[in-house]
Amino acid sequence: MLSYDFMQRALLAAMLTGLAAPAVGTYLVQRRLALMGDGVGHIAVTGVGLGLLTGWAPPLTAIIVAIIGAVLIELIREKGNTSGDVALALLFYGGIAGGVLVVGLAGGSAATLNTYLFGSVTTVSPADVWVVVMLAVTVIALSVGLLPQLFAVCQDEEFAHVTGLNVRAYNVLSSVMAAVTVTVAMRTVGLLLVSALMVVPVATAQQVARGFRTTLYAAMLLGMLACLAGVTTSYYIDVAPGATIVLLALGGFVCAWPIGALIRHRLRISAPFAPIGHPGHEVSSELHAHDHGEDCGHRGVLHGDHIDYVHDGHRHAAHHDHYDEH
Repeated sequence: MLSYDFMQRALLAAMLTGLAAPAVGTYLVQRRLALMGDGVGHIAVTGVGLGLLTGWAPPLTAIIVAIIGAVLIELIREKGNTSGDVALALLFYGGIAGGVLVVGLAGGSAATLNTYLFGSVTTVSPADVWVVVMLAVTVIALSVGLLPQLFAVCQDEEFAHVTGLNVRAYNVLSSVMAAVTVTVAMRTVGLLLVSALMVVPVATAQQVARGFRTTLYAAMLLGMLACLAGVTTSYYIDVAPGATIVLLALGGFVCAWPIGALIRHRLRISAPFAPIGHPGHEVSSELHAHDHGEDCGHRGVLHGDHIDYVHDGHRHAAHHDHYDEH
């Protein structure tokens, strides 16, 4: 497989796409904007159509239109009202409808449009690879280098504003990175499937990772593996690489979900309560029918200079003539 130049370019583009898409997707998921990549992908279709109509490079026009659309989405989201949701829907569907119309006016065929909608990684040219490398490296560098600031804005905008961060600027930056990532992934998984590559590896990483930084790096690793495996699989069994990549990513989530459920279950058993608590209320010994001790059968939890016993969803600690319930 590696003896073919087009496969070398395809694997390089897939690897960088697999790293960049989940890196941005982690912030979008944290902001509860998991489907933003899907919306930007719809808008980018119009950019592709304009490129075919004007004779410009479709990736260039797609990235320009996608960035404009992403900024509009962010400004509409900032309003946070019902009419904003309606406007977003109009923007999304208007983008793909306009793209199909403009492609038709440009004389493009359905096959031409499909290469952008669903990806055609094996047709990536050397020039396309250089564009993917520059854009993907920029997105990855910003995602990792600005992790503390972007996380603060994604987690709590009010707190980030109080600390002096320019919340609007960072929100617009993350939206622009999403637009750039969509165009990077355009030739790998396609505009209609790029949102899956931005979200599914993140959801998979969240099943087994606990910290945000760990989730980010794990999602990038999973995305890269899914892309490389998808391109390799598509070469040997002659299937669409974009769809194969997404299905492999979904398969990873299916495998990780029971593992994550088991990890969460074990954590709840080993530490069902915070290690340090305070008495919720007191219950007299007469009202507390059960006496706790070494042979009571309930699990004991060391708490300072005494033992709490887990019982009926609470921690009970004997305290003189009553029990403290935590």
